[in-house]
Formats: sequence, structure tokens, C-alpha cells
Amino acid sequence: MFITPAYAQTAGGAGGAAGLMQFLPLVLIFAIMYFLLIRPQQKKMKEHRAMVEALRRGDQVVTQGGIIGKVSKVKEGENEIEVEIAEGVKARIVRSTVSQVLNKTEPAAKT
Repeated sequence: MFITPAYAQTAGGAGGAAGLMQFLPLVLIFAIMYFLLIRPQQKKMKEHRAMVEALRRGDQVVTQGGIIGKVSKVKEGENEIEVEIAEGVKARIVRSTVSQVLNKTEPAAKT
């Protein structure tokens, strides 16, 4: 009733830019999620994979279950290692369950 026809016509003219501005917050949220959550998690997974692939005989490791032991055998073709938990007690565990390497053994010196 108090709106003039000229004012009503100018409101519909900016529809293209307004549509783009509606998606801008979604794009910003995705960018923030990527840099704060996704990227650091991928980096952590890459470091864990490299640590597991570098396991050698003699390394002292901690499993995700909290068991501390020394690697006694590394099976190259398979996805498991043999860990000596106590003297004479050996357990086969999946490589990916190793959460931390406490003591790394040095590779044998070539003579």
C-alpha cells in the first residue's frame, strides 16, 4: 500500500549476485573444515603409515592396546609382525595397530 512501483521493481534486479552470495558461507565453511580438520588428519595418517612401514626387527613398540614389546620378526608380504612381549612370549599383531615406536634400532653397518 505504501510501496511505490518503482521501489518494488528495483528489488528484483539483483537476483544473480544474491544467489552467489548465498553459497559463499557454504564455501567458507568447507574451506575452514578442510584446513582445520581434514588436512591435519591426512597428514597424521601419512606419518603413521610411514612409521609402520619403517618397522624393523629389534624396534621397541607400543600397540594400541597398550602392550609394550620388541619386534622379533617382520613379515614383508603380510600385514603382521611378531612382537616379543616377555622373554619367550611372542604375539602376532597387525602392523597398523602399532601406535608408537619407543626405541628404533639402527640399521646394520655395511662393511
